[in-house]
Amino acid sequence: MRGVDFTRTEAALINQEPGTILDQLNAIKDPRINRRKRHSLTSILVVSLCAVLAGAEDCVGIADYGRAKFSMFAQWLDLPNGIPSHDTFNRVLARLDPKQLGDVLQALLELVKANCPKPTAGPEIVAIDGKTLRGSVEIAAGKSGIHMVSAWANAAQLVLGQVKVDDRSNEITAIPALLKLLDLSGCVVTIDAIGCQREIASQIAAASADYVLALKANQPWLFDAAKLLYQHVETGDLEAQTFETSNKGHARFETRRYTIMDVSGHFAWRDEMAAWPGLRSVGVVRSTRTLNGKMSVHDRYYLTSLPATGRGAARRLGRAIRGHWAIENNLHWTLDVSFREDQCRLRKDNSAENLAILRHIGLNLIKADKVTKMGVKNRRLKAGWDDSYLLHLITI
Repeated sequence: MRGVDFTRTEAALINQEPGTILDQLNAIKDPRINRRKRHSLTSILVVSLCAVLAGAEDCVGIADYGRAKFSMFAQWLDLPNGIPSHDTFNRVLARLDPKQLGDVLQALLELVKANCPKPTAGPEIVAIDGKTLRGSVEIAAGKSGIHMVSAWANAAQLVLGQVKVDDRSNEITAIPALLKLLDLSGCVVTIDAIGCQREIASQIAAASADYVLALKANQPWLFDAAKLLYQHVETGDLEAQTFETSNKGHARFETRRYTIMDVSGHFAWRDEMAAWPGLRSVGVVRSTRTLNGKMSVHDRYYLTSLPATGRGAARRLGRAIRGHWAIENNLHWTLDVSFREDQCRLRKDNSAENLAILRHIGLNLIKADKVTKMGVKNRRLKAGWDDSYLLHLITI
């Protein structure tokens, strides 16, 4: 592949140079009993990651890819007993501590950030949202699917971290745990209505970041107060900045008007500003959609620490709100379509969570590649066909 030195990247792996996949994965603690180990943990994890990059979707695919590429792996991995069976991959992923694999993702972030684009129109938008791994549902056992909450950097196009939601809890407890993993200084954090909590707002503000939190009827007093504030804007009793966008296609025409309203001068909001650290404004998006001649209007409300004053305040709000949907379009959709995440049937112990983290690591490596001009799915195909491209990705 043009621009890739196969010999150099191979040597980096063999010598376990700082920053390579081998160097990062070697630090993970092996959960197995020593006397029963026939394959090193590093070789299992490296083969697993390479297989995921190359298109494998489960442990059978990982083992089969390892056997097909045995001659390549044998050059830079210790494989005295060959490639492990798919049962071995499954057992190791089930027992491995997901936090340690998550630490590898965090370490790799620092390495790939240099290759990723920086925001050009303002601060980085960090969207936080959850996704259920549908293939992990066990109907017969009465178990719901594993739910992961992830953080996505919009401009950098990177997964910043993920936390599994506890079976007996929801995203409200997982989001604070995820925020602790992230360096949010200078960013704007966007979260759906379930994350519209005072403690979460306080945690974001303490991290020197701004927030845009969707506001719905789960906060009834605030929701009604925000609607009343917007009514004053519509009647002309209150001044506010607005910004409007429009798009059309497929017999649909839609306009979005973003309005940001300062709450600091309103007596009714004094207690809420004291209770919500950093709260400055209320945002509203009015979406007017015309589809096949029928028009519908929908309003969405937000609590935000972004200022409502200054040039471009409404535009900044609109950029943050639109940026939130990138986690659906660029992360969740990619995992479903390009990685076929929902078709994976791994369920035992930590296996589904660990394979999800491997997908996130793989996606970050693919997104950090700025040499190849093709989509994620085709880059995975290329990694499976072209050994030099695979080596380029894992030493990027």
